Amino acid sequence: MSERADIIVIGAALNGLAAALALGGRAMRRPLRVTVVDARDPRASLTLDGRASAITASARRLFEALGVWRAMSPHAQAMREIIVTDAPAGAAARPALLHFGDKEMPGEPSAHMVENRHLNRALLDEVLASPAIRLALGQPVTAFKFAAGLAEITLADGTAHKASLIAAADGRNSPARHAAGIAMTGWDYGQSAIVATVTHDLPHNGCAEEHFTPSGPFAILPLPGNRSSLVWTEPTAEAARIMALPEAEFLGELRRRFGPHRGELNIEGDRHSYPLGLWIAKEMTASRLALLGDAAHVVHPIAGLGFNLGLRDIAALAESVHDAAGLGLDPGGEPVLERYSKWRRFDTISTAATMDALNRLFANDNEALRTVRGAGLMAVDRLAALKSIFMTEAAGQTGTLPKLMRGEPI
Repeated sequence: MSERADIIVIGAALNGLAAALALGGRAMRRPLRVTVVDARDPRASLTLDGRASAITASARRLFEALGVWRAMSPHAQAMREIIVTDAPAGAAARPALLHFGDKEMPGEPSAHMVENRHLNRALLDEVLASPAIRLALGQPVTAFKFAAGLAEITLADGTAHKASLIAAADGRNSPARHAAGIAMTGWDYGQSAIVATVTHDLPHNGCAEEHFTPSGPFAILPLPGNRSSLVWTEPTAEAARIMALPEAEFLGELRRRFGPHRGELNIEGDRHSYPLGLWIAKEMTASRLALLGDAAHVVHPIAGLGFNLGLRDIAALAESVHDAAGLGLDPGGEPVLERYSKWRRFDTISTAATMDALNRLFANDNEALRTVRGAGLMAVDRLAALKSIFMTEAAGQTGTLPKLMRGEPI
């Protein structure tokens, strides 16, 4: 049996669902026929699991244009203040080297924090409500064919799906990327990130904290209520040791690093750990294939921009595809793929390089470097123009933004 669509999206996690809506959602002017394929059911990601994402101002506008922000917003916590320190973990005093408050963030917040379960729910509900999108779940892809005319995949049950374009949002180990012969270049950091949600007695007042320690950044990111999301970086062996601890001992390690400023702490939901590295696909596209999100690039979570980079990919690909389709051109043809690749390549590499440089600068305990970087951050903190540049980057508003990232329909 063979089925036909305009676009096949591989992966039904956050990036895949967002891509399906940007290509075939009911908020689009001329929705394309989209089939979303995944061996797993996205409804399994709707439970509390301790994971959350930073949504930049431009990503929020994309979600507004896709028709999903209204469902997300009750679960979103605005970042009203950002504090950056450079001090040993658990230090009694952590002087702020960089501070962003009301003066630097007038009007809309630079970002919101939203738990992944709420992002998944809003995106999946809108996908299910979009007539041009269909789901093919529960069957892994067993074969890819990137032909000159149409791309084709075969599922484990023997069903074939054909389309003008495959949009691969199938993660850092992307089978679609491997099938197309696209290599990744990069390196491991020898670090792992521990991710969890905590409850605390005292309010955070919308304040996000980034504490740079010799082990790596320790980020405390505000969630609705007296709750925060943690991204805690340690050398890989140390992270494995901490993850293996019973909950009481894990909490002890956490409290020592977190500090006493928000009162009693407790873990809510599961804790997760994943290895960190910098990996970039040597090509963003191949014949009839476009890579999205982690399938195209994996960056350090030091500024929480990884998911937002994927959303920029989605917005750029959707605009390139819709523009071609509106002119009656092949939505998966070489001109579309070339436009997408050129649009995203520089932003991907520059962001990845910046995150890499920050991690290398701060993930050490060299006293001379500590003095230099402290002086540099304090200088930035005193210069309004430089702080404005930092906030523009944090809000995801640098470079040539696709229409969806500006909140404009396509």
